[in-house]
Amino acid sequence: MKILITGGAGFIGSHCAEYFAGRQCRVIVVDNLLRSQIFESSAKTVEYNWEYLRGLKNVVLVKNDVRDQKAMNEIFQRERPDAVIHAAGQPGVRASLEDPLEDFSINGKGTLVVLEALRQVNPRGKFIYCSTNKVYGDRVNDLPIRSLTKRYEFKKSAGVHEQFGVDLTGHTPYGVSKLTGDLYVQDHAYAYGLQSAVFRLSCIYGTRQFGFEDQGWLAWFAIKCLQNQTVTIYGDGKQMRDVLWVGDLVAAFDAFIRCGKSLNGEVFNVGGGADRALSLLELVDHLREITGRPLKIKFDDWRKFDQKVYVSDIRKAKRLLGWRPQVAVREGIERLVKWVDDNSKFFKK
Repeated sequence: MKILITGGAGFIGSHCAEYFAGRQCRVIVVDNLLRSQIFESSAKTVEYNWEYLRGLKNVVLVKNDVRDQKAMNEIFQRERPDAVIHAAGQPGVRASLEDPLEDFSINGKGTLVVLEALRQVNPRGKFIYCSTNKVYGDRVNDLPIRSLTKRYEFKKSAGVHEQFGVDLTGHTPYGVSKLTGDLYVQDHAYAYGLQSAVFRLSCIYGTRQFGFEDQGWLAWFAIKCLQNQTVTIYGDGKQMRDVLWVGDLVAAFDAFIRCGKSLNGEVFNVGGGADRALSLLELVDHLREITGRPLKIKFDDWRKFDQKVYVSDIRKAKRLLGWRPQVAVREGIERLVKWVDDNSKFFKK
């Protein structure tokens, strides 16, 4: 099987590439290596995953931008993939607010270019889109919550399900651009019969994640803890998310690709679910216990677009894909801390 992965040098994409290459698939990794520019960070962090993949058997690296229609069509004509995992994207809310045109170009146009490239060469190919819980926007904040000592939680709901409304609510440009791609993927299943699925991701974490304040918060907190630096919490720290180890996410993608029944155009909310929910204050406690270091925190005002609670209702993915998370929260945090510590040279002050 041939699998093409866009954004393959990123956190999620690189784990997908490693997984499928290890199962004797031919893996074509496409990435423009611009993540460092988006987050104004060192290029060596993006190139870390790129070079890591270079050493793996069955992986082909192609440096290209998904918005380049001519180049993408040529890649697809040459490789003719059986499946595509579209992990390329502009992943930051702040960056989308600062440059909404660039945000849309990457997340909106880029997704449509890749969809069309696959449709032209393999109209029955499988297409996985990495969407986000941000498509639900501020509407999530309408759900009643209760305040506990170190976390908020939904009063009645076990989590946000796939039929939860995405319209008539504020999103941020990032939420809008990701929703644009989300809808195009669904519509390509309806209009053209493409075997596509949307995975609306909650907080994914794991090794090879170079976290930033605006994206990858578990890794960001771990980095700050091991550097003995202060981390800023916006709000009171009781905001809660369900978190999912990256390997568990890749297993969900694999379950869709291998699934023999028709799941065209399906949408899956994928995260750790209620059993793997974590607040910022709870993460701070875990990091202090695991590292033995007094992670320093300071508080600032709530950010306008934050959701106080987001937990995925993952029952649909369990039912249709036969999938469920395996890695517990504490175990995952311990793995992440060890990886950050072992690679401290990339996180020097």
